Amino acid sequence: MHKLESRSDIIRGFSPAWFITTMGTGIIGALLINFPYGTPALQYISWGISLVNLVVFLACCVLFSWRLIRYRDFYSILMHPQQSMLLGAIPMGLCTLVVCLVWTLKPYNVSWMPTLALTLWCIDVVLSVMSFLVIPFLVTSHQKHALETVNATLLLPAVPTIVAATGGAIVASVHNGGIATTIVTISYMLWAMGMGVAMLLTIVYLIRLVLFKLPPKEAIATVFIPLGPFGQASYGIQLLGVQSARLFPTELSQIAYLGDILLIIGFFVGLMIWSLATWWFAHAVYSMVYTRVHGKIPFHLGWWALIFPISTFAASTNSLWILTGYRFFRVLASFIIVGVTLLWILIVARTVCYAWTGELFKATSVVQLELKDTVPDDFDSESPEECLE
Repeated sequence: MHKLESRSDIIRGFSPAWFITTMGTGIIGALLINFPYGTPALQYISWGISLVNLVVFLACCVLFSWRLIRYRDFYSILMHPQQSMLLGAIPMGLCTLVVCLVWTLKPYNVSWMPTLALTLWCIDVVLSVMSFLVIPFLVTSHQKHALETVNATLLLPAVPTIVAATGGAIVASVHNGGIATTIVTISYMLWAMGMGVAMLLTIVYLIRLVLFKLPPKEAIATVFIPLGPFGQASYGIQLLGVQSARLFPTELSQIAYLGDILLIIGFFVGLMIWSLATWWFAHAVYSMVYTRVHGKIPFHLGWWALIFPISTFAASTNSLWILTGYRFFRVLASFIIVGVTLLWILIVARTVCYAWTGELFKATSVVQLELKDTVPDDFDSESPEECLE
């Protein structure tokens, strides 16, 4: 910690951006559980990663809560045009815990697991809806933004509802009857809300890229963020279709063939969104390579923006294989999962090293100290490279 003036800077520099580490770690654990060529060894590894993610999430909650209590600057964070976006990472990190809980314990028929998963999912839904409703309102009413400095983090408040919808489909798989039907119905609503707004915000971000070109190298990893809602929406609508086919023929029998229709719609809509995600994935990779060719990309927490979006794309690809049986999707999903897991290992190693030296906390605290004693009208749009540092 030699790069920090004092250990209290760790608390001061602990921003919501740190919850992105739980998003990435949790979804890696979920991917390995469902690896297309799974082995018992991978199951044990995924359990270990899921436990680590639980510890990391609890640590992040404690440190962030400590920061808010000590410095009482939650209002300032809400009014900040970049830091407020990252509050959406909290419910998304929680949802990865719910998903890993279900995938890990489902084969063992643990009696208390469905109730715990449902309870955590309900909490996640509340937090997701709060992010979805509050942050966009502040963007349009209080914060100052300019098209030139618009960053892909603008999508983050809308993504949690899509993630919660996907989590709802997974939670519904361990329930039956009216409870499961209610979960699926709410999940469809969450999916529609989040996907609609995410599409609109993606258009805004694409216009920014067309007019002002790629973000600076410090923020180039954020070009992968729009891949997240596309991949997650594709994955979620497929899972919801599967659960609809299981539940609706008996629970909503008055609407003939509704479950089968939604299963078909889920597959085709999921495939179309996956195709769109493929284009954005290719564009993001091109952007990353282009930026790297023209200079070294410094490491910071923004690198974690690579993990979750790529992982959602992998999950969607894997789901298409399960539904269709096409070997192409199976091989592609395996390739992406292996690649993103290796990338996750690299980023974890560098995060630990940079956190140990204090550099990551110091980089964040510089931004956080600027929040003290500010009001909405005083905010200027931050440069993109500050968004995830």
